[in-house]
Amino acid sequence: MNVKIPEIGLGTWDLYGKECSKLVQLALQMGYRHIDTAHIYDNHAAVRKGIGNFDRSQLFITSKIFLEKQLHLPNVEESVEEACDLALKELGIDYLDLYLIHWPVEGMPMTKVFQAMENLQRKGKILQVGVSNFTIHHLEDLRQAQCYPTVNQVEFHPYLYQKDLLEYCNTHKIQIVAYRPFGMGALLHDPLLEKIGLAHQKTPSQVILRWLMQKNIIAIPKSSSENHLKENLDLSDFSLHKAEIEQIDALNKNQRFCMPESTVFNY
Repeated sequence: MNVKIPEIGLGTWDLYGKECSKLVQLALQMGYRHIDTAHIYDNHAAVRKGIGNFDRSQLFITSKIFLEKQLHLPNVEESVEEACDLALKELGIDYLDLYLIHWPVEGMPMTKVFQAMENLQRKGKILQVGVSNFTIHHLEDLRQAQCYPTVNQVEFHPYLYQKDLLEYCNTHKIQIVAYRPFGMGALLHDPLLEKIGLAHQKTPSQVILRWLMQKNIIAIPKSSSENHLKENLDLSDFSLHKAEIEQIDALNKNQRFCMPESTVFNY
């Protein structure tokens, strides 16, 4: 079952306690419907408080299993279901709209994990099964085992324009979801993005989100202020011209602002 994912979501990495709950609540009041969290963020309970009594049917909630801490071999299916049940309990919900393998980890049976998640999908605990931080190589390994993720959540922004990965995912009908779209703030002072923003009377962050949207990429920026939350939704009244998109594409430096602890890119 493929459910449409809202184009702009709220990332909750590094948000905790009352601050997290307040921002989730505020975001929902503003019109956000997509909330992204993960076991390793340790904020499921805070997200739950932020959601409160909001209509569950109107929400799209994503979480992620962290294999290095939550997969207990050889009991793959049992530990995957245990992790999912924990997420559901902590979030106070009956199902996840999307559950992801957070990182591909060398030596871990990714195919078996994915198949265990598909079993949870059949049970109704998950609506969509996806992955995060997977390269083309990792995605191909899954395809060889007839495992077909609907989403690949990766770091994606003008300084890390993963064109080959985007083309691969588009070909195989895998939706890219971009986290850290502002590169931890580093891109917000880029002269080109500032210039294009001025031309459209928009901020660099809005230019980046529009760039992603015009590539059919979903974004989940983390915002810690009411103004930034509003800005991230105010994107419908402008479009980037082809020449502007090409200029932004050319900013690519293959620069990452999020690196895994394990050597996921080396195998």
